[in-house]
Amino acid sequence: MTESVVALKSYDLFTPEAMADPMPLLHRIRAESPVSVIPQLDAYLLTRHADVVAALKDRRLSPANMTQALSTFSQAEQDELIPLRQSMELWMGHTTEAGHVRFQQLLKRYFTPATVNGLRPRVRELTNELLDAVADQGRMDVVTDLAYPLPANVIAEMLGMPTDEREQLQAWSRDILAIFVLSDVDQLRRSQHSVLEMQDYVRGLVRQRRAEPREDLISMFVAAEREGLVNEDEIVANCVLLLFAGHETTAGLIANGLALLFQNPDELARLKADPELTPSAVEEMLRCDGPAALIVRESTAPFELGGLDLPAGKRFYLAMMAGNRDPEVFTDPDRFDITRRPNRHTAFGLGSFYCLGAALARTEADECFRILLDRLPDIRPAYDVLDRSPVPPLAHRLHSLHVEF
Repeated sequence: MTESVVALKSYDLFTPEAMADPMPLLHRIRAESPVSVIPQLDAYLLTRHADVVAALKDRRLSPANMTQALSTFSQAEQDELIPLRQSMELWMGHTTEAGHVRFQQLLKRYFTPATVNGLRPRVRELTNELLDAVADQGRMDVVTDLAYPLPANVIAEMLGMPTDEREQLQAWSRDILAIFVLSDVDQLRRSQHSVLEMQDYVRGLVRQRRAEPREDLISMFVAAEREGLVNEDEIVANCVLLLFAGHETTAGLIANGLALLFQNPDELARLKADPELTPSAVEEMLRCDGPAALIVRESTAPFELGGLDLPAGKRFYLAMMAGNRDPEVFTDPDRFDITRRPNRHTAFGLGSFYCLGAALARTEADECFRILLDRLPDIRPAYDVLDRSPVPPLAHRLHSLHVEF
């Protein structure tokens, strides 16, 4: 006998305390009402690991298209943001499931294990170049000097962007971030401006690759276009998404991961003593402070979860950060343990929407931390309080991470 959803408890994720540190509230919600209601979002919240996993695998829950958030604005504002909406509707993960699978199959031609592993020497080279640039100064901001430029350069090279234009990519990406969080119309206007500039830029690269193909992602898309598998608008929109997603999440993993090591000096010492623990340490960083605090899904049909009948046409916020600290699955879940085994986190999603760039992000973080701790063994924080701000609901953004060595 399933319960009625009417009896579900509701919670406020937007109090100053919850935005500063959501984990105490999320632990309480998981204990009291693992499926709950967030009135401000007109959505359900899932906090238990088993429920998050079930929801990620359930085909009746499809990715919630972020363009629906635009419908909360006035008609005039919605009209103004039509170009942004049109681009987002072509993004992989925001199309039909068939469209998403088509793009996944295309990208799997490029993101093979051999291709990703073949990038390791270049990742090492770039990491060393970035550290060479600050080595004599005895200090750096890890966010701007290492965490962002490393994956930005990798994805830019994969797409065939010229070196001298990559700072522009990071500027565009900072504006595009507003699309992925609760933003006001002014922030979305800036996002739209940057998306349109990026699209014009990528169209130029597509024209070049049609004339002179190379061994890069855009050339692969152009070849698929000749096969009739994709059109130019889809190529352009998804290259914008890849340029953004291909470095924004890894940058957060590197910067937040180092902050976690500073907060846990015993674990930092263990990692320095045994660099072979780096892959395991990266998994624990992903679990404790991964790039996706939550994933949004929408129910296309009624379904049952955790003894509850849940309706169609509703939004579900899958709190990955709560599921990844569920005591039913993770012993001592708030402890940062770089040797944790097993570590069944969901930081990269699951099922057909599993993150295609997961292997690349792991490779970049693995190489980066090995080289960083080898070259700067005395690296230490040069801040009193972490320079980060909440990104409602549940996420946060690290603006800088100043260190000395």
